[in-house]
Amino acid sequence: MDKAAEESFRGFVATRSGALLRTAYLLVGERHRAEDLLQTALVKTFVHWSSIRDLGALEGYVRRIMATTATSWWRGRPYRERLVDRLPDRYPDGAADGPDARLEQDAMWKHLRALPAKQRAVLVLRYYEGLAEAEIADVLGISRGSVKSHASRGLTTLRRRFDAEHTEMKAVSS
Repeated sequence: MDKAAEESFRGFVATRSGALLRTAYLLVGERHRAEDLLQTALVKTFVHWSSIRDLGALEGYVRRIMATTATSWWRGRPYRERLVDRLPDRYPDGAADGPDARLEQDAMWKHLRALPAKQRAVLVLRYYEGLAEAEIADVLGISRGSVKSHASRGLTTLRRRFDAEHTEMKAVSS
């Protein structure tokens, strides 16, 4: 790889690694595994850097690598998520949101982590990354119909779990 291409890659990593790490975290649910996932995706990207023609699609290319790598990790070896009662605070002083919002975020994350890998990936890419169905299909290497069905099943499961949780909380408080 020539010096200009290497500098181009370094610039990409410097500017986009924060956003890509957040996506990796949402895909795998643990900071250290997210760092491993991003590092793996960046190594794979670096290896193919000279053959990448459309640098505008580069971030989508890396996201696709992360999604497929995370999926292969879940399939390839026994993977057990380490569940925690509470996610680490993003805003230590709590200024960015109130206690009710924090509880909602914690509940949403707990239920999102319990979804199957593809459903979680589709929902993360759609609602966190803001990608359209066609972009998600391209990133994950699946059809648009599969994106729709994974999103539908994932949202249905989340709604059902939130409804059950809400009903249970009402019963306890009564």
